[in-house]
Amino acid sequence: MTDYLPDVRKYDANADEAIVAKIVKHLGIALRNRDSSLVSASDKSELDRVVQSWCGKKLGVTGDAAEKAVASVAEAMKADRAKSRVTFYYLVAKELGKLGDL
Repeated sequence: MTDYLPDVRKYDANADEAIVAKIVKHLGIALRNRDSSLVSASDKSELDRVVQSWCGKKLGVTGDAAEKAVASVAEAMKADRAKSRVTFYYLVAKELGKLGDL
C-alpha cells in the first residue's frame, strides 16, 4: 500500500490513504503482475476496459462522461511512461466525483 500512495500524491497532494487502500484491495491480484499493474494509455482496448470495468461496474458511470474522464486522466499522466493502475483509477474516480463512493 505504501508503494502506491506517493505515486497518487504526485497528482493529488491531498490523496486519501483510505481510498487508495480501497482501490488496492479492489485490484487485488492484478497488482502482483507488473503488466497488469500498469495502464497502457496508448491501447484503445485497455482504455475501453477501464471505462467498462472501473467506470461502469464499480463507479456506475457510463458513456461519454466515463470516456472523457479516462481520456483526461490519460492526458494528465502522459509524462509517466509506466502509469500505475492504482493512480489511474484513483484519478478517474476523482475526475468523476466518485471518490466518496469507494
